[in-house]
Amino acid sequence: MSSTTDPEALRRAANRFGTPLYVTDLAQLAAAAAEVRVAFPDPWLRHYSVKANDVPAIVAAVAGHGFGANVVSRGEWAAATRAGLPNDRITLEGIGKTEADLRAAAAAVRDGRPLRWVALESPEEAAALAAIVRSVAGPSGTLDVLYRLNPDVAPETLPGLAVGTGGSKFGMNETELAAAIEAGGGPDGPLRPRGIHLHVGSQLGAIDAWRDAVRRALAITALWRGGIATFDTLDVGGGFSVFAAGKPAPGPARFAGELPALLDGTPTDRRPGRLAIEPGRFLVARAGWLVAAVLHARDRGGRQVVLDAGMTELIRPALYGAHHAVVALTSLGRPCAGVPAGRLRSASAAKAPTRVEGPICESTDSLGIHDLPPLRRGDLVAIADAGAYGASQSSAYNGRPRPAQVLLDAGGRLRLGRRRGSIAAVTRQ
Repeated sequence: MSSTTDPEALRRAANRFGTPLYVTDLAQLAAAAAEVRVAFPDPWLRHYSVKANDVPAIVAAVAGHGFGANVVSRGEWAAATRAGLPNDRITLEGIGKTEADLRAAAAAVRDGRPLRWVALESPEEAAALAAIVRSVAGPSGTLDVLYRLNPDVAPETLPGLAVGTGGSKFGMNETELAAAIEAGGGPDGPLRPRGIHLHVGSQLGAIDAWRDAVRRALAITALWRGGIATFDTLDVGGGFSVFAAGKPAPGPARFAGELPALLDGTPTDRRPGRLAIEPGRFLVARAGWLVAAVLHARDRGGRQVVLDAGMTELIRPALYGAHHAVVALTSLGRPCAGVPAGRLRSASAAKAPTRVEGPICESTDSLGIHDLPPLRRGDLVAIADAGAYGASQSSAYNGRPRPAQVLLDAGGRLRLGRRRGSIAAVTRQ
């Protein structure tokens, strides 16, 4: 993606809406969406994984580029609905679906507006959902379901992001999958078997494990397609990486390039008739900036600054050591900007290694060391690649209201996508 974000727009956003502040560059989001669409064109079903950023204004922006929504709870479902997506463009998955989630899915069947599908995690969940559909939607009610496969591979990513390993809590093996189909009533039950759901992991650094998992899923799909006519769908998940600028990573086209050979290895009459994908991070991470103000500038045997944004706004560095570039928007009160691999357009000032810390009362609330110009209280910085798992994982820890979300359009105009939280909201019981 070659688009860049104007630092002046980020400064304007901070001055207008205050800090800390999430800013999403819609031009960068559009570029990422186009890259996915080119790699996985129609008739691929493209669903945005709402967990990456659940702000309805962001979900709506992604949906405008031809994406449905993949959700894991009624809360995310409500966000997708508020963004304007109908149920037939929404899929429900997730290891933690509650009884209330399942009842909501059944009620949608009863009301004649079913979800596109629900992805099941276990035979027990299949049995519970089947009973609920019978009870809520009546004997003629049916709900399309996929079965999440645990592919038992070794994803090329951090251990905490590798959900496709054999010991992972996610998905089923082949024996469990067969039991889930039976628990749902088989081909003529309240749960209509439609295919396999797969997700290998996030931030995949190579395609080998993904390719092996898709090959296994295709083989299982072919097996069941021979006996169940409706078993026609394979959802290959997401996982496309967004590494630090300049660090090579396989993009959507690299993954898509593996599929023709994999499909050719499957008999024509046993191939899935529907193919789906559900990226999240890749669509929104690069587009997002977290703009923060300097609270303290110190000498601790080297430069150190403390910001008004930290792990409550972007937990990834504290959670598993993720690196996010930090660039200055002002230095000693004057506009400036760093240039991380062309991500921002501006001249740079004299820089030195600076330890950047967050404001939370935890020693792990740190953003690492970055080359920055001299900073003082009130200066502004921008934290890069904060569009994914920033807003959606934010918290009110330390009694902090959530930041506002601002959208930056291609013409440089700023629009409030979600207002800043309040102290009243933090303290409301």
